[in-house]
Amino acid sequence: MGIHGSLSSDQLNIFNTQGYLVMESFSSPEEIESMRKRMDDLLDEFDPSTTSTIFSTKTHQHATNDYFFESAEKISFFFEEKAFDEDGNLKQPKKLSINKVGHALDELDPVFKKFSRSDKLSGLLLSLGYKKPVIIQSMYIFKQPGIGGEVVPHQDNSFLYTEPSTCTGLWLALEDATLVNGCLWAIPGSHKNGLVRRFTRDENGVHFDKPSPSYDQKDFVPVEVKAGSLVVIHGDLIHQSFENRSSQSRHAYSLHVVDTDGCRWAQDNWIRRKVDPEPIYG
Repeated sequence: MGIHGSLSSDQLNIFNTQGYLVMESFSSPEEIESMRKRMDDLLDEFDPSTTSTIFSTKTHQHATNDYFFESAEKISFFFEEKAFDEDGNLKQPKKLSINKVGHALDELDPVFKKFSRSDKLSGLLLSLGYKKPVIIQSMYIFKQPGIGGEVVPHQDNSFLYTEPSTCTGLWLALEDATLVNGCLWAIPGSHKNGLVRRFTRDENGVHFDKPSPSYDQKDFVPVEVKAGSLVVIHGDLIHQSFENRSSQSRHAYSLHVVDTDGCRWAQDNWIRRKVDPEPIYG
């Protein structure tokens, strides 16, 4: 295979203890610029009159239509909750109105595919024990200035469940993520308490199987990182981010990986692909 595990024992210890790991300077400035430029081009090509689907982790309104479900194997565009006025018109240019683009950038776009299937990412996954990993979703997140929506406390395994659970989030900062522009927050060690609830899909649509617990905000710590840093997130880690009320965006490229060896993709996940994703290795 020619790929070697890239994490040190200290890094693995931090990840296993905290439930997340920050890897500074994971991506070069050139790599970041190529992804940002490519997204700029994709936005130029996007016609906002073709969809008005809003992405919100509070209402999950997006998860009621086919545009969202079909995005699992496409490059689709989702608006910020506060992007439109009362008459349904955009309040700012389209490039400042999009919440995220997903969920198959890693598969369908050569620039994002190059990063997503790089040896350095494979080496990281090998260190974490993945035998035959696939990227089950990828998305470009904008956290727009002034209107960048809140992401409520959640665990990635809730949405991307395998039996046994194997999801890991890989969150690459394409801009500095700070307290001001809506950085990630996490409860260190919360992954050790297991999965709290699942987000499932059935003939009536999508829903959580249990209500959300109430979390004490004092338990969360900010994860401020510089552009180029990768945050590796355990699937059971409770994490969130607040609204971006600043004048500075907070772009990120986010991947979620699951294993396909020794585990089973849950049939009641929201993602129901027609074609299985290609393994990164294995």
